[in-house]
Amino acid sequence: MRDAYHEELDSIGEGLVEMARLVGSAIGRATTAMLDADLKLAESVIEADQKVDDLQHDLEARAIALLARQQPVATDLRIVVTSLRMSADLERSGDLAQHVAKLARLRFPDRAVPRDLHATILEMGQLAQRLMAKAAEVVITKDVDLALQLEQDDDAMDLLHRTLFQHLMDDRWKHGIETAVDVTLLGRYYERFADHAVSVAKRVVYLVTGEHADDLQPDIQPVTGVEGA
Repeated sequence: MRDAYHEELDSIGEGLVEMARLVGSAIGRATTAMLDADLKLAESVIEADQKVDDLQHDLEARAIALLARQQPVATDLRIVVTSLRMSADLERSGDLAQHVAKLARLRFPDRAVPRDLHATILEMGQLAQRLMAKAAEVVITKDVDLALQLEQDDDAMDLLHRTLFQHLMDDRWKHGIETAVDVTLLGRYYERFADHAVSVAKRVVYLVTGEHADDLQPDIQPVTGVEGA
């Protein structure tokens, strides 16, 4: 019975990794759909979000069943409860990727992003995908130092988000109010996606140490990007 119990715990972890990989792929594909005005790709991202939702519901049901049957304590209890919270972060990340794809679909055959902002949006999409890939690695390895580094990496997304607003507030903005709203929403979607990746990593820190990430002082230097993430 104990072997089956721990196999189920491991299975929940594997489900989280699969969710992270799916939503990471989704944000990358949604970004491509947005910048290329690719309606077919946007539709595929929108439809694929159902799989993420299904995984989240399945994981939630299994975690609750474990709580009811096994009444775990100590580390095992942290695993189950933290997994529930991580699955919620990942499900929301999938929704954000879907929002990007829906905006691409809404503006088709036009592009929601002006040509002079393509590079910034592309960088935000690529960064979001790398952050989620790193979060998945943290879930697999339970590497606390790597998890703590993720919040440092997120500074690059915050910088890109501020860059978007600088463009919007510039007196030379010539793309109109509707496009300004689209760009504002996109910036928020990517920023929140990155925040959820950081949240997943922080929850792994709690899972491993029993302490909240914000209470720990990592022995690392701030970075300006996530090269190699």
